[in-house]
Amino acid sequence: MSAGRVVVGGSTGFMGRYLIPRLRSDGREVVTISRSGADIRWGDQTAIDQAVDGASLVIGLAGKSVNCRYTPENRAEIFRSRLETTSSLSRAIEKASAPPALWVNSSTATIYRHAEDRPMTESDGEIGSGFSVEVAKAWEHALFAADLPRTRRIALRSAIVLGHGGVLGPIRNLARLGLGGAQHDGRWPVSRARRAAGTAHLLGARRGRQRFSWVHIEDVARIIDFLEETPTLEGPINAAAPHPVDNVEFMATVRRVLGARIGVPMPRWMLELGAIGIRTETELVLKSRWVLPEKLTTAGFEFRYPMLEDTVRESLDRKVAPAA
Repeated sequence: MSAGRVVVGGSTGFMGRYLIPRLRSDGREVVTISRSGADIRWGDQTAIDQAVDGASLVIGLAGKSVNCRYTPENRAEIFRSRLETTSSLSRAIEKASAPPALWVNSSTATIYRHAEDRPMTESDGEIGSGFSVEVAKAWEHALFAADLPRTRRIALRSAIVLGHGGVLGPIRNLARLGLGGAQHDGRWPVSRARRAAGTAHLLGARRGRQRFSWVHIEDVARIIDFLEETPTLEGPINAAAPHPVDNVEFMATVRRVLGARIGVPMPRWMLELGAIGIRTETELVLKSRWVLPEKLTTAGFEFRYPMLEDTVRESLDRKVAPAA
């Protein structure tokens, strides 16, 4: 386990709340940055500079959740919250007399195209198009833009992160109501404005066959540990479990773990109306994300939760079967 101060930017989100106690239990000094409830507030550049100077690791997690309607105001805030905070960390590292050896910044596996034909890796993955992809591209550009010769930088292209809370909460509730079937794509009218903004999800995989890549939150934490200890790794890194499934299997696994015998499939029209009601977007469940962790597996990283069922069982507080 590495030592030295860790600066966590974006400390109050799902990942930050998991990482910070874990780092402190390992004896690390942790300095947090957030809009509220942290050691330092975003915008206090002097304090950020002082925290980063002499740190051994910087972790950037800040950014407005994409679990919202893609209104013009929300789209602007999604960009701003990522780019301003990443640029703030970059400026602090650039000015530091003792810059951190490693900066791990959040990115997203959504940067890859809708993939039904083959998995996306760091070496041969194809970048997609649309609003979410443009956000990811701009986020990574902000990470790599400055000349920081003494700091290794990693864009952590995370798949859907599973753990206690997070995305499994509402899915569990649907499954208990008998609505935990596969989410089916279909035709849906798309306005000219949504096409222009890149927020329209166009018809893709049929009958729940969109791929689902995920990673357990504990494995994300272990990946960061591994990256600190493996200086040959840099650039984009796919944080995704090595055995992705499709949406049919994902939802069937959730039902099996919960003991839900009935799971009515959810057609596109129902998903769209539901998304409007709970103020989110159907792209989050209908885009086919097929991602493999090529760099990590080549470097020898071993996932604690490589299989979906064990991941779901642990995340939903169900007993995990012992390894064979």
